[in-house]
Amino acid sequence: MSRYRLLLVLWLLTDLAVFLKSYAIAYFLRVGFIFSTDFPFDHFMIAVAVASPVWLAVLLTTRTFALFRKQTEMRNAAYIGYSALVGVAMFTLIYYFLFEQFFSRLLLLTALGISFGAVWLWHIVFSVILRSLLRRTPAVFPTLIIGVTRESTALIERLQKHRSPLTPVAVLDGHGAKEREIGGVPVRGKLNKLDDVLKEGITHVIQCSDLEQSLNLLSACRSRGITYMLLPSVLGIVERDERVESVEGQPVTVVSPQESRWKWFFR
Repeated sequence: MSRYRLLLVLWLLTDLAVFLKSYAIAYFLRVGFIFSTDFPFDHFMIAVAVASPVWLAVLLTTRTFALFRKQTEMRNAAYIGYSALVGVAMFTLIYYFLFEQFFSRLLLLTALGISFGAVWLWHIVFSVILRSLLRRTPAVFPTLIIGVTRESTALIERLQKHRSPLTPVAVLDGHGAKEREIGGVPVRGKLNKLDDVLKEGITHVIQCSDLEQSLNLLSACRSRGITYMLLPSVLGIVERDERVESVEGQPVTVVSPQESRWKWFFR
């Protein structure tokens, strides 16, 4: 199993542990640091344990664990908050059907708040750990950058600054370049060296220029099982607000005019 898969499994398991501990803390905060006979702790935790896989499944459907997701974004916080709300709802239903009792509504609100805050904080912390381990030599996702341009330079700087899981290891340029390196990443020469560089374990290729080479690059990536990416600037799209959406199942690149933040909920 690859390093990334092991880390992902660890992330899922620790999320379940954080969820269970959040509810345990909520129990003791509301009931007191005792084991109540009127509201047994074991019954409470059984219901939490049964609800936890459902909560995790909801979290997975929001793509919160996606490789390039920024865990600090408010959109990500909204997804985690939504899953926390579903978790409380599932816990309530499960407890009612298993033990036919009702309990403090304040406990539910406490569990909701603690589970949301604890999971979001843990995701931020684990994301830092994950990115650091994925970039450790040998990098899990060595990335080839195509083109020596301002866009490619800015991209490399962003990848390095934010410690992206995509680790740039080489740069090729269709016309050659005087630069020997960009942001510490060696410029290996022209595209005639593409096959040799791809054989070095490259997992991702990001094209930043040389539009006329797109088909050749895409074909080379497909034949080797490499992920191909294209900067919108290569197509002349420089708006910085472009995104990929689906129109009746067909992926399209969208560049919209200035919109209200409220429209985010309807995309």
